[in-house]
Amino acid sequence: MDRRQLIVACDAFRALAYGVIAVAVHASLPFSDPSEQGFGDGTLYLILVCLGLLIGSAEVVRDNASQSLLPAIVSPNELERANGILGSIETVGNEMAGPAFGAFLIAVFLPAPFFAIALALSCAAMLAASLPGSFTPASRNASSTGWRSELMECVRFVWAHPMLRLLVFVTGIWNFFAEMALIALVLHVQENLASGATTYGLILAFGAVGGVCGGVLVAPLLKVMSKGDAARWMGATTAPVFLVFAFASGPVTVAAAMFVFSLSGVIWDAVSVSYRQRVVPDEIRGRVNSIYRLFAWGTMPLGLIASGALVNFAEVSLDRSAALIVPFLVASFGILILSVVIWRQIGRGFQ
Repeated sequence: MDRRQLIVACDAFRALAYGVIAVAVHASLPFSDPSEQGFGDGTLYLILVCLGLLIGSAEVVRDNASQSLLPAIVSPNELERANGILGSIETVGNEMAGPAFGAFLIAVFLPAPFFAIALALSCAAMLAASLPGSFTPASRNASSTGWRSELMECVRFVWAHPMLRLLVFVTGIWNFFAEMALIALVLHVQENLASGATTYGLILAFGAVGGVCGGVLVAPLLKVMSKGDAARWMGATTAPVFLVFAFASGPVTVAAAMFVFSLSGVIWDAVSVSYRQRVVPDEIRGRVNSIYRLFAWGTMPLGLIASGALVNFAEVSLDRSAALIVPFLVASFGILILSVVIWRQIGRGFQ
């Protein structure tokens, strides 16, 4: 499909779905006695679950199409800068402005955030539709006989490309350990550092600011060091950050570490995604991106589960406060091993 049309279709579909959710939530008010008015709890929850699944699926398709489309509108030597800016904007929307604005709207009128999202996605669809030109991928392989053969074509391409194969596994494993540490941070801040929700929110805000700074700094940074060196140093920061999480004396130190974590993560993403966009042929870029993102995102929930399991296991022989830092130590060790791989293999490949 034309990738622009795919983006427009997915955004329009999500706008409609959020509109339906807004109407369903409004029809179920007041929630104090939902069984006697509107849809009732059961029907509302069913609507939310079904539309949530569809919205999430459309978002994956939309983001994949967007990432595959970018090289058609940005020159190869500007990809890192473009991906950095997009990373900054996404951080501002997802982690800073979006949650705050959503909380305000909920306080004003419960269905309002859903109506606002529907409006925003409608505007996004119209903006994407305004892009001039055609964004249909190059002709697919004439020997392809269906989606299975096309999928396997891309699996073989990734497996035969040493750097892409390594990037898939490194990103998936890195995300596994990162989620292990980040979910443990919630209880660590609450119990070990004796801090509340406001403090934790400020820690996340510092991380969001770090992500914004990382996106802005990508282009200037690559003027003074190579892409490979940038990947090496950004990869090397994560293991020490997790140790800081574990042994921080207070939330201020944790906030500073979160700033560094997000900054380095956005720069790493900009460099690695830009590399993939350059080396993958246009006709298979969307499918290769989907394989990459499946591994990159699919390991995240596994990291969440592993973190809880580690704490439960550690509590058998350690007190609660010590058990809560075990995920940081395991994640730091795992990321340290990955950093060695990044330093020796991936850094050289990005040159």
